[in-house]
Amino acid sequence: MTSLATAQRSLADPAVRHPLWPPLTRGCPVTSTEEVAYPLDIDYAYDRVPADLFARPAAHGLERWAPLLPPLAAPGLGEGNTPLVELADGVWIKDESRNPTWSHKDRLNRVAVSAAVASGAQGIVVSSSGNHGAAAAAYAARAGLPCAVFTSPDAPPAVATHLRAYGATVLTVPRGAVRPLMRRIVDELGFQSVSSVTDSAHTGHPFGPEGYKTLAYEIALTLGRAPSAVHLPTGYGELLFGVAKGFQELVRLGVTRSVPRVYATEPAAAGALTEALRSGRPVARVPVGPTAAYAIGCEINGYRGVVAVRETGGAARTVTDEQMTAAQNELARHGLWCEVSSAAGLAGLRAHGPHDTEGPVVCVVTSSGYKDIGTARRTYPPMDPDWASIRAALTEPGGAPRTGRTGTAQDETGQV
Repeated sequence: MTSLATAQRSLADPAVRHPLWPPLTRGCPVTSTEEVAYPLDIDYAYDRVPADLFARPAAHGLERWAPLLPPLAAPGLGEGNTPLVELADGVWIKDESRNPTWSHKDRLNRVAVSAAVASGAQGIVVSSSGNHGAAAAAYAARAGLPCAVFTSPDAPPAVATHLRAYGATVLTVPRGAVRPLMRRIVDELGFQSVSSVTDSAHTGHPFGPEGYKTLAYEIALTLGRAPSAVHLPTGYGELLFGVAKGFQELVRLGVTRSVPRVYATEPAAAGALTEALRSGRPVARVPVGPTAAYAIGCEINGYRGVVAVRETGGAARTVTDEQMTAAQNELARHGLWCEVSSAAGLAGLRAHGPHDTEGPVVCVVTSSGYKDIGTARRTYPPMDPDWASIRAALTEPGGAPRTGRTGTAQDETGQV
């Protein structure tokens, strides 16, 4: 199957179109202003989509959806086709931790790295606190391209190890220096950025969010219909936009009858998209406070998120770390262990609703619990091997095993 992608178009004004190549990673050169860099969307020859595309067997790998994606010039890793798990109350969880590098970012990077390969880039460069960098490094390695990853010194300790395992060059510099250096790597070394290089709003890679559309396809096919609402953890809003677009395409192609309301959930320590929608601006910049949800604590929103919420009749809300941790624990009780930021969608549903009765509700869990900062720092001292301790741990409510040192898990600073 071949791609039916035809052009790039401005999200600020879809009538403004550009050729499909090269990818315009710095936003639309026509509609962007000094205040806002507007991202690009991808258009397709929808009238040529194979009639049986959505009737074909489910399979791992985005090749399944090739007509509705930009050209997949880079080999894949079996991404996608992740499970949809129903909770006890009828809420469904789309578990993206089952992807090759344990996060939803694999879908984006299969498409974005393909664009780099197809356009002759000399390498990949990305700025990431964890998930995006790991996925970019893995797909770059698969494609035989060098990869440079700018990451934070506050990222989980396992991140640098994960990145280097794929052969990536890990670069840790002050935050303000990242984007200027990324632009130099692009301009002077011929690398292609798969994350944003613009300072006025988050534009990202124009092809990347197309990979997220496949989440919508999979959800609809599993449920046999579109859900009434989808709740998603939100940082820059690329996932939000991709999922919304996927459901819109399903209606356009006659596969489903409705587009679900798309709800963005951000950490209360940030909330840039929430502020942009509240104030009626395309982009808002907010201070970011301390939060365990480091993966989605963004000081500026992407315009894609504004478009997704407005076009689907959804909303953006914020939740506290305590609410995300409660949702994370709820998921763990159902056998799903995720990063705390990944539980934001379920936290938003529990805290704000709406508790729809008109159809299924889906919350997307974006990454594995192995990605949490606290996971790498916790230690569990050995317990006393006597029967009384073992029996108490198994039979007494809240029974904690006795140990020679402490009876609780601690991180490396001694904090529980």
